[in-house]
Amino acid sequence: MASVNKVILVGHLGKDPEVRYLEGNITVCSFPLATSETYTKDGTRMQHTEWHNIVMWRNLGEMAVKYLKKGKLVYIEGRLRTRNYEDKEGNRRFVTEIVGESFKLLGRPSDFGQTTKATPEGTATEEVEKEQEVDFMENDNDTDGLPF
Repeated sequence: MASVNKVILVGHLGKDPEVRYLEGNITVCSFPLATSETYTKDGTRMQHTEWHNIVMWRNLGEMAVKYLKKGKLVYIEGRLRTRNYEDKEGNRRFVTEIVGESFKLLGRPSDFGQTTKATPEGTATEEVEKEQEVDFMENDNDTDGLPF
């Protein structure tokens, strides 16, 4: 039987993406993403925030650095990965992270710098704020755009 490793998150960036370049000029960017849930306990409204480590590679990482900023609302699809390493004291450490495979910017047009709209009279008016999405997907060097 086949297995599935799929993660879907909608949350806010905890800080601007950090970019590193590995051998062969391979781009890797990482950033924390916060997801929150609200619930009621004993009549009191409670909120729990979970922090996720997100990693994006190559072209997707470059797009993330260009478009994602601290506080932005984003939809991310990816897979869960756990890795281990040895710290400076020689202790074995484990890290669980989400390897991003695509992301969408979510929010109002004002979140993308589109807050005003010119009218025929030449005056600027406040644009009606609607949800807007911008979609980014990992590209496996497809140059012809064909899905096969």
